[in-house]
Amino acid sequence: MKTIAVIGAGTMGNGIAHTFAQSGFTVKLIDISEKSLEKGMATIASNLDRMVTKGSITEQDKHKTISNIITYTDIKDGVVGTDLVVEAATENINLKLQIFKQLSDVCDHNVILATNTSSISITQIAAQVVHPERVIGMHFMNPVPIMKLVEIIRGYSTSDDVTKIIMTLSEKLGKTPTEVNDYPGFVANRILMPMINESIETLFNGVAGVHEIDTVMKLGMAHPMGPLQLADFIGLDVCLSILNVMYDGFKNPKYAPCPLLVNMVMAGKLGVKSGEGFYDYSESKKAEKIAKQFSK
Repeated sequence: MKTIAVIGAGTMGNGIAHTFAQSGFTVKLIDISEKSLEKGMATIASNLDRMVTKGSITEQDKHKTISNIITYTDIKDGVVGTDLVVEAATENINLKLQIFKQLSDVCDHNVILATNTSSISITQIAAQVVHPERVIGMHFMNPVPIMKLVEIIRGYSTSDDVTKIIMTLSEKLGKTPTEVNDYPGFVANRILMPMINESIETLFNGVAGVHEIDTVMKLGMAHPMGPLQLADFIGLDVCLSILNVMYDGFKNPKYAPCPLLVNMVMAGKLGVKSGEGFYDYSESKKAEKIAKQFSK
């Protein structure tokens, strides 16, 4: 494989594009929004600058990585000549089904089609595609350039050959691929999301505050980030979508989203991406932190 298309220039998409490009692949980053593409490329450049500062890559490595990425606003144009397409659009089942139906129409039948979905059935997605045996899940973790795990999810029809190719490819990216079966939430989110949801329930029931809940889990359970801060980082809308997929899939009340999570999403408090979630990430808050640092 030499040429990879990545659909979606958001947090996961630009991270996946960065990772492939840094490993020497030609990457076609596709998003319907030119603004999103510009923002995604700016994020990649910023992350590469941070790596240069830390000494993990050189300035030459940075420029080579950026030069490996070409942007497109049209899927049909972007997938020409690709060996693999990785879909990293919003965690919305209807959107993903629509994208894969389009990919089935515009891609050669030997192109492997992967989805970065964190919870949606690979089998259901593959049903939109001619030759569903070439559809597979590649669930990268955020931040993609740093996190080592890739959940590799086989759908009902995914072939052994495609699975082997994607496992080997993930290793070439410096990742650790782990094969799991196609059930709602797979492994990572089937375990993680109930913990996050229970943390929100704990806050909702007044057992403890945001800082206290996160402190208990960080210092008591050696988690690098508290569950409420992690939820903000993932995006509360994404957490809600995953929980809804799991609740619909298992019909088990333990996966029902906490009312507080539902209300926060409806109010537009989505975490880091919106500037406010369980914590405040607004520009005014950043300015306040800077002022405190200078006043010490």
